[in-house]
Amino acid sequence: MSLYCATGGVESDLSLDELRDLLVESLSRLGERKSVLVVPPDQSRVHSRAGELTRYAWEYYGDRMKAVLPALGTHAAMRPEQITRMFGAIPQELFRVHNWRTDVETLGEVPAEFIHEQSEGKLNYAWPAQVNRLIAHGGFDLILSIGQVVPHEVIGMANYNKNILVGTGGRESINRSHYLGAVYGMERIMGRAENPVRNVLNYASDRFLRDLPIVYVLTVVGRAADDRLAVRGLFVGDDAECFHRAAALSLKVNFEILDTPIRKAVVYLDPHEFHSTWLGNKAVYRTRMAMADSAELIILAPGVRKFGEDPAIDGLIRKYGYRGTPATLAAVSANGDLAGDLSAAAHLIHGSSEGRFTIRWCPGHLSQEEVEGVGYEYGDLKTALASYNPQRLHHGYNRVEGEEVFFIPNPGLGLWAYGGKL
Repeated sequence: MSLYCATGGVESDLSLDELRDLLVESLSRLGERKSVLVVPPDQSRVHSRAGELTRYAWEYYGDRMKAVLPALGTHAAMRPEQITRMFGAIPQELFRVHNWRTDVETLGEVPAEFIHEQSEGKLNYAWPAQVNRLIAHGGFDLILSIGQVVPHEVIGMANYNKNILVGTGGRESINRSHYLGAVYGMERIMGRAENPVRNVLNYASDRFLRDLPIVYVLTVVGRAADDRLAVRGLFVGDDAECFHRAAALSLKVNFEILDTPIRKAVVYLDPHEFHSTWLGNKAVYRTRMAMADSAELIILAPGVRKFGEDPAIDGLIRKYGYRGTPATLAAVSANGDLAGDLSAAAHLIHGSSEGRFTIRWCPGHLSQEEVEGVGYEYGDLKTALASYNPQRLHHGYNRVEGEEVFFIPNPGLGLWAYGGKL
């Protein structure tokens, strides 16, 4: 087990040239590799710098890099223009599409007793360790898993073995891991490197991934004082140490603890990155611990046109809506379709305010009837942008028409909480 790179700190600002040099130095320490697979995130994590790092790996390995498999999880496949925007000159024919419903192999199973224990007795099912068949049977002598460590609603801190076991996982593994996190409680998981969901993945990783030549390339990205994005750290290794180091830095960089709860928050969703509430509800997940009771969360979403990335999940969201934990658990108990797609049920829980505060969606391509039909308040996007122009607001508190508003230009880069709730 090796740590090839552990560079960075809360004030670090690694340039792209430095990232390339650090990655090349790390790859050179791996020895000769003849058949390389890269597993980066998709466009929903474009700020991770995974696009550039994947390109640097391609430049280093040349024709020894045989394929790129974006870790889509349940997300829609990347379109050619999204691939070009994120990954640049890498040939499109190298990219493979992960289909979470059809393209997976089960490597083994985490026993139900372990899930029962981790869920504090709430769940009693086994968890299948599933990965894309290309990972299991591609014959690669290096699998580079690239991504960003940042607070995450399902697994506490994103990335590491989640990129493989969930990002290229299957229907049952994604469903059951997401539901475990939701039932255990998002607020008990967010920002924590060790938690029940991670423990399940670590159990599987130790037993079922140990013979695969996986090396993790993990970034930590924060916001500089001038609102520019800054790469605060790069960690490369083949075991948990690189993840734990990245997670410790991310907690310092990405977790903003507020002295008072937020009365009104405005979150902007970049239309290149966010096309669904499935992704855009980061605006809810990442702010929920910071919102005051009876507060208002306004989500400016010019690119959002659907609820689920997957048509089946989109239908479930439209049918059951974001109505809080008790209603969702009751719906799972009473309805086979939702019980059969537990990741959708988990998402419905995560995307609710649990009745504490108002969530007002201002989407570019969903109607008022559609938005209100899933349990949210609706806002007209044009009117909201006139009042809360993202180009004029800065991250944090702003005075808008005499009112104090907390603005977040990208919810994917952080986690916000009121200190009194921790």
